[in-house]
Formats: sequence, structure tokens, C-alpha cells
Amino acid sequence: MTTTTDHGLAGHSPRLSEGLPATPANRRRFNWAFIIRIALLVIAAALTLGPVLWTLSTSLRSPSESFKLPPSFIPWNPDFTSYGEVFQQLNIFLLVLNSALVTGLIAVGQMVSAALAGYAFAHLKFRGRGALFSIVLATMMVPVQVTIVPVFMLIRGMGLSDTLLALILPAIPTAFGTFLMRQYFMGLPAELAEAASIDGASPWRTFRSVYAPLAMPGMAIVGILAFNFHWNEFFRPLILTISEQNFTLPLGLVSLQGNLGTGSISVVLAGVVLSMIPALVVFMFGQRALQDGLTAGTGK
Repeated sequence: MTTTTDHGLAGHSPRLSEGLPATPANRRRFNWAFIIRIALLVIAAALTLGPVLWTLSTSLRSPSESFKLPPSFIPWNPDFTSYGEVFQQLNIFLLVLNSALVTGLIAVGQMVSAALAGYAFAHLKFRGRGALFSIVLATMMVPVQVTIVPVFMLIRGMGLSDTLLALILPAIPTAFGTFLMRQYFMGLPAELAEAASIDGASPWRTFRSVYAPLAMPGMAIVGILAFNFHWNEFFRPLILTISEQNFTLPLGLVSLQGNLGTGSISVVLAGVVLSMIPALVVFMFGQRALQDGLTAGTGK
């Protein structure tokens, strides 16, 4: 015999029954799910921010307290002498200037080249477009360690060895940026190009006056990601530069490793903290553009 309560539950799907308010069992299940989500977020935040906070904390200890056990996570008496040591041991202003010049020009170059290539693959029709785009995508699978020797030979043949241009020029073409901008342009209406063509606009004028302004959020994503990646880049500058006046900041920080032998890890970490500041500033000012670019089109 079926009771009234059984009829009520049988009329709902499992999803609807989960949405039913009110029963103590449902409230307990909801609370447990909420607590698990919060716990996972706390663990993820601790794993992400923990090393950064530990680096900052250790950089504010005196060298003699760098390896103190048990370590105190909060420096109650912050000591900034390690930061002074960094400025004494490194030409920090030259390193920051070199890194800013290299990463800034690479970011701008990737924004322009990715926008042009992405527009061509999205809206221009030419023979071999699909095959060429497949080749571009395939280059994303090739690690930089595989191509560094041909790049080095090419740079030396151009007479650009041990210059900042040797770091900038090979990094401007970007397969990922081309893919991202192609997808972005494909999300824009093709009718815009047809209307511009009817008005007599050339493909270049259509790109410059119609599509490029609409694609600024996508270009901002390419630029911010390029800046953050190349600001921390170590491998290519290690191979392509020799002179100290052409070193970027990651290469300069390597010279601080001699402090590890004296137990002054706080000096090394002070240099790491200083190197993080420009990237954090770029991210803070570009965060809004990055969010707008990533969420563009999701409301369609």
C-alpha cells in the first residue's frame, strides 16, 4: 500500500527532490557539501599562497635566523638588511630595466602579431589556410629546448648574439596567442566584414578600424600572459646572452646563490621578492582587462 508521502517523493526526480527544502537530512547534506567546498578552497589557497608568504617572511629575517628551527612564520621584528644586501650585490636597476624592456616589447609584439595572424585565420580566405593553422598549432607541442640551437644559429647569423634583440625577436611569434585571437575573432560577427567591404574598405582597413578595437580584451590577455611568462624566463637568456650588462633579472638572481653557502638564504629570497613586484603590479592593473577578456562572450 502506498502512503501519501510516498506519492509525493515518487512524483519528483532526484534533482528536484534535492532542491526540496526543509528536511533535516537535506540541510545536513547541504551543510556538509558547503563545508567540503570551503575546505578545498582553503587548502588550494594555502598551497598557492603558502610558499609566497614563506618567501616574504624569510626575507624579513636576519641572515642568522634564516635557518632557525622551528621557523617562525611571522617575523615579529622584521629585518630589512637582506634587501640592502641585494642592492649591494646586484645592479638591480639595470637588471629590472633589461627585463622590463625585453618583456614589454615581447608583450606588445605578441599582441600585434597574434591579432594579425588570428584575424587572417578567422576571416580571410586563402589556399592552405587550414593546413597552415594546423602547423601553427603543432608548434605548440615543441619545447623551447628543441628549437634553441636553430634559434641560436639564426641569431648568430644575423649578428645579434649577446644582445637584447636576441631575446625579443624570436619570442614575438606566438602559436598560443594566434590560436586565442583566432577563436576571439571567430566569435565576432562576420557581417561586420561584409558591411565594411560593401563600403569599400580593404581587409587591412576592416581589421584596423572594425575588428581590432573589438578585440582589445583578447589582445590584453595575450599581452598580460606574455609579460608574466617572459618576466620569469630563465632558459633562453641563459643561452643567448653572455655579458652581464645584457642579463635579465632571473639571470642576475642566480649570482645571489653564493649566499646560500653562508647561510644567508634571506638575501636570496629578498631578491626573489623584489623580482615579483613588477609582475604583481602588471597583474593588479591588468586584472580587470584579463577578467573581461576571459568572460567575453560567455553571456551570449
